[in-house]
Parts: sequence; C-alpha cells; structure tokens
Amino acid sequence: MPHIAERELELPDAIIGKLISLLHDKRVISLGAGEPDFDLPKPLVAYLKRIANKTNKYSPPGGIPELKIAIAKKLRKENRIHAEPENIVVTGGSQEALLLAAACALDVGEQAIVPNPSFLAYLPTVELLSAAPVFADTAASTGWELDPDEVRRRIDKKKTKVLIINTPGNPTGNVLKRKTLEELADIAVDNDLYMFSDEAYEKIIYGKKHVSIASLNGMERYAVTFQTFSKSYAMCGFRLGYCAAPPKLAAAITKIHVYTSICAPTVSQMLGIKALSLPEKYTSAMVTEYRKRRDYIVKRLNETGLRTVKPEGAFYAFAHVGKDDRRFAFDLLKKAHVAVVPGSEFGTAGKGYIRLSFATKLPLIKQAMDRMERFVR
Repeated sequence: MPHIAERELELPDAIIGKLISLLHDKRVISLGAGEPDFDLPKPLVAYLKRIANKTNKYSPPGGIPELKIAIAKKLRKENRIHAEPENIVVTGGSQEALLLAAACALDVGEQAIVPNPSFLAYLPTVELLSAAPVFADTAASTGWELDPDEVRRRIDKKKTKVLIINTPGNPTGNVLKRKTLEELADIAVDNDLYMFSDEAYEKIIYGKKHVSIASLNGMERYAVTFQTFSKSYAMCGFRLGYCAAPPKLAAAITKIHVYTSICAPTVSQMLGIKALSLPEKYTSAMVTEYRKRRDYIVKRLNETGLRTVKPEGAFYAFAHVGKDDRRFAFDLLKKAHVAVVPGSEFGTAGKGYIRLSFATKLPLIKQAMDRMERFVR
C-alpha cells in the first residue's frame, strides 16, 4: 500500500479538531471560535448580489490590479507602509500567504523563530517545508511581550532565516510595544532575516496603538506584512488575505502561487475592493462590542480564580487553569458543556492555560461563565 509522507506523519494532531467534533451537542456553548460572530456588513451583501454572476473567471495570480492598488493605498494611509502594488500578493486568506512566503524564504533544515505561545499554524507551516521552528518563550508575567534578548539567544547565524511575530497576538491578545518592535527590527537587519509580521487582528484593538514593523526605518528589505479581510470585515468564509513583501520575495510568492491555488477567489477579491471603501463604523462597531465582552469575561475568569491578563487586542482571553489544560478542556466540555481550546495547542508555554474566544454573543458568554464557575468551584 502506498505510504504517507513523513512530513505529514510527524505533524501533531491538533486537539482543537477533536473538540470541534464534539460540538454537535446543542447544549454546548462554544468559546472556541476564531472568527467574528457578526454578519457581513450590509453594503457588502448588496454588492455581492450585484457581482455574483460576473466573477466566474480566474484573476491574475498576484491579485486583481484594482485590489492591489487599493491595498497599497490602505497600507500607506493606515499602516505607514510604503508599498507599491507590485509588492502586494493577494491570496486565499493570509494563512496561504504565510505558507507561500515561508516556502520562498526557507530551505530544508533552515530555521524560523516563532513566539511561544502563538497561532497554532506557525509550527506546522514551517515543518511542512522540512524547515525547523525554534521557540522564543513569552510569559504572562510580562503581558506575553516578546523579549528581544530571548530572540537573540535563539538565533543560529547560519540557519535562522525568518522571525515570525503576531500583533495583536493569538492566543494571548498581546500588542507588541513600539520599543520591542524597534529592537526586533534591529535584530532582523543585523542578522539579515525576513521579519514575517502577522497582523490579522490589526483593527481589533483596545486603547492601544497598532504599529506595523514594516513602517519602521530600514525595514523595506526585511519586513513581510500579512493581513486579512477575515477579522476586520467578518469575511472569514470568503478566504481573502494578502502579504506586502520586498519586490524580489513578492515576485517569488506570485510565481509559486500559480502552482497552488492559482489565485484567490475572484468574487472575494471584488468584495475586498468594496470593503476597503467602507467607512470605519462597521469595524469600530464590532470592536466596541468586543471590548464589552472582553471586560466581562476577564473579570469573571479572575473572580473564578482562573488568572487572566486582560488582552489588548484580538478577541481571546488566555486563562491560567493551573493543571493539565487538555484534560481541563475535555472535562469542561463533557461536564459543563462549554468548549474552550487548550493552551498547549499554541506551544509549550501555553501549557496550563486555556483560550476562550469572546467572538460570541454576551448572553452566551454569561451562561458559559456561570457554568465554568460551578465547574471550577
């Protein structure tokens, strides 16, 4: 019988998949979702109806020119990134952009430094390419801030080629400070590294300022910015993201995009052009509601004894449960019918924690917190 490649067999089985398979029970309240619970903005719904029968053709592999122009304008205005349309590659979600960029930047056996804990797809992305992820640990005691000195210790002068950062962060909600970003930028320049900056939650932020590392002086040759329409416009199902990269890397990503999905869905790209023209009120309304939920869920978790640092961005609370987080998550699901994600899914530094999404209606969050309190006590 034909075999399965070792690169797949060596990947860990995500516990989150097993948890999701148990969610068919209607009694379960899920705090595991990583997507907005809001509807698509009404102007996008109306526009989608108008273009539905006009988008059945492929687009250019790098993206529809009008969308790339609109993204470049957005990056210059909102992120202070001086990107040209030729620096932009539009993909089926920012996760595809990350995979393609990693394939172009990492050869077999080379290393990418990854924050610990961090988004659960980073490690498999690197490992699928037969490259090596290297953890840079963070801790709740520092608000999950990435320590530049820790990053320096993890660098191998010959093997390290990429440093991945995520701000605002999943699962911790940390927003990296400008000073931290400046130090990380110096590290990238000094060691000739690509800086992969995942900014999927850039607009979901509470009282802090989001800084794109690509906007810092000298980062034009090193920074690769990954952004998405999924979180800011509740467009997860449309699978639309992009990266802004130095010209040589952008050309390489576009080249191999032809051999993967060819292009992002044309209908999604047209919708993306429209989304970038919307006023900020649609996103800010979501953020206002997320803030209310964040304040409530963090307060309840801390009162229950599950120590939680208040997240500065994204829509997750990362709570300390003080025991086997996987067993805690499964027991909570089976006995209290509340679904959360074990922290160890996000790296070894996540052991003993759980991630709770507040991209869920507040009445359901209140019910879930009542159940959790009874379960814990």
